[in-house]
Amino acid sequence: MRGGKPYLVGTRITVSDIVIMHLKLGQSVDEIAADYDLPLAGIYSALVYYYDHQDEIERQLEEDDIFVAAFRQKNPSKLQAKLRQLRGE
Repeated sequence: MRGGKPYLVGTRITVSDIVIMHLKLGQSVDEIAADYDLPLAGIYSALVYYYDHQDEIERQLEEDDIFVAAFRQKNPSKLQAKLRQLRGE
């Protein structure tokens, strides 16, 4: 566990990271393995873990999304505000 989340041993990549890359962003297992220098067995193991704990991991992902939305609302981007100002919005 890393930060309370399951991860691939020897890396800082969580099962959730693999799920997002593969199932949400549509990257193939081969692409993920090549991009992050991971063994295919590790990626498949992460996906097996996900399917065995799908409800729990989906709940964690949803909680993360809620946290990010709340953080963004409380901490608006100064860069985005400046860009809007420059565009006259």
